[in-house]
Amino acid sequence: MRRREFLAFAAAPLLRGMPVPKIKDISVIATEPSGVRLTVVKIQTDQDGLHGYGCATFTQRADLVVDAVNRYLKPFLIGKPTDGIEDLWQAMYNSSYWRNGPVLNNAISGVDQALWDIKGRQAGMPVYELLGGKCREAALVYRHASGKEISETLDQARKLMAEGAKAVRLQVGIPGMAAYGAGGGARPKGAGMALIQGPVFEPAPYARRSLQLFEQARKELGAEVDLLHDVHERLPPSAAVQFAKDMEPYRLFFLEDALSPEDIDYFREIRAHCTTPLAMGELFNSPHEWMPLIKNRLIDYIRVHVSQSGGLTPARKIAALGEACQVKTAWHGPGDVSPVGHCANIALDLACYNFGIQEWSGMGEREQAVFEGCPQMKDGYAYANEKPGWGIEVNETEAAKYPYGTFEKGEHKRLNGGWGEVRRADGTIINQ
Repeated sequence: MRRREFLAFAAAPLLRGMPVPKIKDISVIATEPSGVRLTVVKIQTDQDGLHGYGCATFTQRADLVVDAVNRYLKPFLIGKPTDGIEDLWQAMYNSSYWRNGPVLNNAISGVDQALWDIKGRQAGMPVYELLGGKCREAALVYRHASGKEISETLDQARKLMAEGAKAVRLQVGIPGMAAYGAGGGARPKGAGMALIQGPVFEPAPYARRSLQLFEQARKELGAEVDLLHDVHERLPPSAAVQFAKDMEPYRLFFLEDALSPEDIDYFREIRAHCTTPLAMGELFNSPHEWMPLIKNRLIDYIRVHVSQSGGLTPARKIAALGEACQVKTAWHGPGDVSPVGHCANIALDLACYNFGIQEWSGMGEREQAVFEGCPQMKDGYAYANEKPGWGIEVNETEAAKYPYGTFEKGEHKRLNGGWGEVRRADGTIINQ
């Protein structure tokens, strides 16, 4: 019998004889160790030393999530038992009457994930064990390669492949324009419209440039590496259909966010015209968005941002729905997910049979100093740290060194962490 199994077995009678923990206090750890606002909820129970952490990161509206936790969820939850996670989730979800918004969902997620952490600590098990145990030892990840020029992107991809990456997302800049994932774009010379103060983006040059990138990538990187690409919903629906079809010869692992959430009906058109695998969902807040895509098999990978959906509790239901419909998971996992959130992603990756791939952006030294016990990546796979709960402790002294706004300047500071605007050459605002 392994040590963890023995401890859980030995502790079970003791746990049954103990009173159910109650929520004693809720606080928010708001920190920016690497230039991205991370929001983590901490729940303390009435049992000494028993606490938990949950990711509530919505970096573009971070201050509002902090208020949602402190001013609304905290007074609602103090004194409630920690064991009924599903019941508390439903109570929080319905407590605002109007629901399915990113601010409330992220606030709920912080509490929800903290409750799962507490339950894992009580049981002496990682959270994935509470979900039924491992289906796999580690989670295949994909990394990001981008550059202003095609050669820069491919050089970065080769570097990642040398580090063990088996799947790489490729993005490239467009001369004179803003290209997602490849740096900003300058305002075109001679643009005299008052509306155009920042980057400009045009769909047709973007599509041509991206196709050139992937043609060159397959020649230089070979057929063995899995390649991905993020459209970031910037193409009109008809152009997205054509683009997905044109990408077919390059055998993508998946094409991400080919359409905006407002245009998801067009996935039927893409499905009818090509076999390019499709991923969608990082902007989704509501089951009304992901349900039709999954149940009608219109996508191949669901990419919901776990805290955006409300936490681990709804995410495992999304995974179960996907399994029934042959849709795999690819949870959103960029830099604006805290290490606690990455632990939640990996718990789902290990425990859900229909796991597909996990986005991975890595964690810097400052993040690892704040979040002790970060999951690790090796040879293209992410591994859980095997400790009870999420296995993470937050060093609040270190976190306090990096309050919101530590790295802000210019436009980012003016918008208080929000995104700037990108327009077409005629001044029309576009999706980002």
